[in-house]
Amino acid sequence: MIIVQIKDNESVDRALKRFKKKFERTGVLKELRRRTFFQKPSITQRKMKQKAVYKLATYGQDNNE
Repeated sequence: MIIVQIKDNESVDRALKRFKKKFERTGVLKELRRRTFFQKPSITQRKMKQKAVYKLATYGQDNNE
């Protein structure tokens, strides 16, 4: 549970901004989006491998371009 203490003479906007930062750091929304649909583990692994190949080709040391 996220608790935000409002300080003396602090506006609600500032407290809301601090709450939003804390909420984002917890990763709840990211996890919720990830769980909205089921993906087979084999497909997840395939996508991770494709992403790794792309990163290596783009940012790898052997990129002579």
